[in-house]
Amino acid sequence: DRSFTATRDIAYGDLPRQRMDIYRPADADGATPVVVFFYGGGWKEGSKSDYDFVASALTKSGIAVAIPDYRLFPEVMFPAFVEDGAAAVAWVVEHASDFAVDDNAVFVMGHSAGAHIAALIALDSTYLDARGLPASTIRGLVGLSGPYDFLPIESGYLLEVFPDETRERSQPVHFVSAAAPPTLLIHGTDDSTVRIANSRELAQRLSDHGVMVELRAYDGVGHARVVAAIAPPLGFLAETQPDSVAFIRKVLGASESID
Repeated sequence: DRSFTATRDIAYGDLPRQRMDIYRPADADGATPVVVFFYGGGWKEGSKSDYDFVASALTKSGIAVAIPDYRLFPEVMFPAFVEDGAAAVAWVVEHASDFAVDDNAVFVMGHSAGAHIAALIALDSTYLDARGLPASTIRGLVGLSGPYDFLPIESGYLLEVFPDETRERSQPVHFVSAAAPPTLLIHGTDDSTVRIANSRELAQRLSDHGVMVELRAYDGVGHARVVAAIAPPLGFLAETQPDSVAFIRKVLGASESID
């Protein structure tokens, strides 16, 4: 893709899956905003190598993108994958000047399980604090089809992913406060994998605390189409890409039109 230059397999930690790809807009002039994107896969599968299309879509609009791998179940359980996510964000902040990205314009974004990781990094200051970063590091959160309020867990492998002793801490809705960053939540009304009630509940709690929040409910759209629609050739599936870019620019106070 001619819209970006990529630096791949950057180590943000010592373990094999603590690797990240960074994409910078090819025609960028000066420091750009950056989105750290976390893919989904039920906390048990996924690879950064499958998500060039996210970088292609966002770099076309002048936004740099970092896509980290993170440790998965059964190698680890909660909260290890969220800790990996926070470590990736911290690496991006600490090396912002190396990639000409603006460390005051860091957004976290994710789909499905990745939206859960992004939301906890944005809402529970524990993770960034452990990396020596203030919660204000995150300028905004973009959650796509995310599970934010999914207790009780009654059966299946998620009982092991989220051990009983840490389960309450795994719910992003429990960490909403007035200090939360501006948030865009996108969800399809036909999502049978993660109920749209997750996004509605998180949006309501953020609104109740006076946080800037936008909820986009796409009629007739299912779980996978929300993220697939980011890909430039598949934009007809949903408005994920233009809605996300418009939100980022709104938060930053930019007035440019969406590319």
